[in-house]
Amino acid sequence: MSNSAQVHAPVVIVGGGPVGIGLAIDLGLRGVRSILVERYTDLQPIPKGQNLTQRTLEHFYFWGAEDQLRAARTIPRDYGIGGMTCYSTLLGGYSYDWLQRELVRPFYFTDNERLPQYATEAVLRRRAAQIPAIETLYGWTCETIRADDDRVGVEIINRDGERRTLRGSYVVGCDGSRSTVREQAGITQTRSDHDRLMVLLVFRSTGLHRLLERYPGKSFYNVLHPELDGYWKFFGRVDLGTTWFFHAPVPATTTRDNFDFRRLLHEAAGAEFDVEFDHIGFWDLRFALADTYRAGRVFIAGDAAHSHPPYGGYGVNSGLEDAVNLSWKLAATLQGWGGAGLLDSYDAERRPVFASTARDFIEKSILDDRDFLRKHDPARDRGDFEKAWRERQTGARAEVNAFEPNYEGSPIVWGPAGATSSAIGSHAHAARPGHHLTPQPLSSGRNVFEELGNGFTLIDLGTNAAAAFERAAAERRIPLKVIRDSASDGREKYQSRLILVRPDQFVAWAGDDAEPAKLLQRAIGGPA
Repeated sequence: MSNSAQVHAPVVIVGGGPVGIGLAIDLGLRGVRSILVERYTDLQPIPKGQNLTQRTLEHFYFWGAEDQLRAARTIPRDYGIGGMTCYSTLLGGYSYDWLQRELVRPFYFTDNERLPQYATEAVLRRRAAQIPAIETLYGWTCETIRADDDRVGVEIINRDGERRTLRGSYVVGCDGSRSTVREQAGITQTRSDHDRLMVLLVFRSTGLHRLLERYPGKSFYNVLHPELDGYWKFFGRVDLGTTWFFHAPVPATTTRDNFDFRRLLHEAAGAEFDVEFDHIGFWDLRFALADTYRAGRVFIAGDAAHSHPPYGGYGVNSGLEDAVNLSWKLAATLQGWGGAGLLDSYDAERRPVFASTARDFIEKSILDDRDFLRKHDPARDRGDFEKAWRERQTGARAEVNAFEPNYEGSPIVWGPAGATSSAIGSHAHAARPGHHLTPQPLSSGRNVFEELGNGFTLIDLGTNAAAAFERAAAERRIPLKVIRDSASDGREKYQSRLILVRPDQFVAWAGDDAEPAKLLQRAIGGPA
């Protein structure tokens, strides 16, 4: 292809990590062509982004890649993927289960999973290759973006100096925390810098595996140490028995050559063991949130839109939810049935949810740990410490239950008056506008999630309203599937006989009596 060659697609995606590939897959399955630009030709073997939630596995189910993802798991299925928090050292004697995602399993269609991000990316790359609507350009880097009222131009270059111009209706930057797309679009960020240098170690050790056999079924370990004032030392398994990763704060002047990383590992574990390093890297602990997720025809998602310390497994899951939220809205707009306000709802829904995730969960956990460590010390008052430690275990369970991202304040859902979109919520089976639909069995024996449509879905549990919804949807060219059943055998838990479900499995509206035209018009971003 010559240097002046131009390639056209409705959507150009810059960044081929999980978020970018996930967006391309979701768009492709909705019939929207995209070009995916990724600077790396090979997968990067850094074991980050391992904790995948039940909600994230629902995406893989709808993408037709769930079985492949589970097959790529690097820890045997009969071994647990839960975590634990320890005081002072891994072997110090005080510990409790942490991040117990299984507590909210009944509210999702799929189980959670754990595997390194590069293994997840391999599955996504293979799935993307099966979808004709996706063109992938590996080994290419985005240099500049030019957007006007009608289209976007993306200039890319490969390692041989060859240049191409990509043309699209929209461009989405999924290109990480140092996003070129974000900078080119002039999107600013608000940062909260905790002024901590962090080290990431990837190493091999069979001795550490033997030491931790006393904690069966655990795959990641968070160490609270008084000297760190709320920041963590964190061990994670990459496989069962050999490979690990570790991150922790280190002095600001630390380099690969002036620090004893083996000693750091031994102190965190509370014992010596064999260590062979595969990788030593550094990153800055900070929070960053883009001040908008959209600038005209340019969007950002994943780490390009928000970045934070890898505490709690929120990062890749939040990014994939960005992709799914944006995908159906781009598809609706390109296919002509999305309203004028639909694309703006991406920012209105996803940005406050991440702001809440960072503030109410990640940063709060650092501050709560800091307060605990300052207030309680087993050397000073063992009884007081042990009582407070037991209370923390209850809090760990509460955190998992409280993390329930929702769009109650969205302009395109019929949420409660004065509601705001947030990561704080509660898990319930009732169908609530702005909240994720919970799975329930149908009379056919299948689950409602197995019957949801690719567009909107109306669940009609014994009313005569479906025909009116179908007429209103047809008039607006809105894809709508109707599921008819009775309000029994578990479906009564929805507490509504009519439920309008969005293409991303969130509830747009729920009730017993409806004005279909009015409801659908708002749900697609048009005037109510």
